[in-house]
Amino acid sequence: MLDRARVRVPANDFAFQWQEVREDAMAAVDRVGRSGWLVLGEEVRAFERELAEWWGIPHAIGVASGLDALEIALRCAGLPPGARVLTTPLTAFATTLAIIRAGCEPVWCDVDQSGGLDLEQAEAVLSADRSIRALMPVHLYGHPMDLRRLEQLAAEHEITLVEDCAQSVGAERDGRATGAASIACGTSLYPTKNLGAMGDGGVVLTADAAVAEHARRLRNYGQSGKYEHEEIGLNSRLDELHAAILRSAFMPRLEQWLARRRLIAHQYVEALRSSALRPLQPAGGRSAHHLFPVEVIEGDPQAVATSLSELGIGIGRHYPFLCSDQPAARGISPCHREHLPVSRRIAARELSLPIYPQMTDAEIESVIDACLEVCK
Repeated sequence: MLDRARVRVPANDFAFQWQEVREDAMAAVDRVGRSGWLVLGEEVRAFERELAEWWGIPHAIGVASGLDALEIALRCAGLPPGARVLTTPLTAFATTLAIIRAGCEPVWCDVDQSGGLDLEQAEAVLSADRSIRALMPVHLYGHPMDLRRLEQLAAEHEITLVEDCAQSVGAERDGRATGAASIACGTSLYPTKNLGAMGDGGVVLTADAAVAEHARRLRNYGQSGKYEHEEIGLNSRLDELHAAILRSAFMPRLEQWLARRRLIAHQYVEALRSSALRPLQPAGGRSAHHLFPVEVIEGDPQAVATSLSELGIGIGRHYPFLCSDQPAARGISPCHREHLPVSRRIAARELSLPIYPQMTDAEIESVIDACLEVCK
């Protein structure tokens, strides 16, 4: 075997990405500078129109972060104060934090073998606890959940559905994009995401014009007009610079980047079939492959991560501590937090392999060779 493991592979390579987009990004910066308009101008409006058309959801509202997008989506859902929201413990803490910031209470349910919310268990929890008023699933790792089943759960139990699409830009199930099943969804423009800005940002997407108008009001201090504050809002506005770079440098390359992610994921899956690493694959649909998570089924996951790092492979952990176990979650009702065996197993044994569009073929081979060397 060639010693391809000597090729160092970072978890992400933003410097390489900059080489690809620099000319278009600098032109976008110049365009904004020459316009003389820096906040909530035509660049943001144009980006919102273009993203909504690409996503297939009529309205997009640019905000300052993915966390804000989720909080605003929940607030637009019209839930009563203290409403209980069923969600997953295996995700970034922003999901739980958005629920709390929206004045609601998270209720955690276990996940299935793909890492997504276990919808059979969700059905049981919803049937047993009629106080739950909303459902916030996460399309974790970029894997799309079953949108039809989510809609059925929401209808049968008369609850509101708000999707966390922070990781699922480009994912679809049964011909529908993630986010299409809910009253509103939130996604993230954090730099590591499939469509990431040169900094932080987020987007609320909805098919409801009234919800879209409400989201625009909430992101801008709760204003319906200048100095007319109808409600307590946020200062959560997507910058003109971010919007310009996104629409000129990143969105034109998005389909190509998504295709590259899928190719890398396919090569990993094929190569690791006989190894001690189990890829956490989507339960259905077409994943956006924001991450490539694997479960270490033999040996100590931390030792495996250390060995891969020593061979030059940038390894991530998503997510080693459940939201329900975080110190910040103390004081929240302990609903179902003790009955999360699959979530705890995946949290303890998951590693994330590098996957980003700028990876070279040699780097992909280097990751595979290192994995097979460490986890035969």
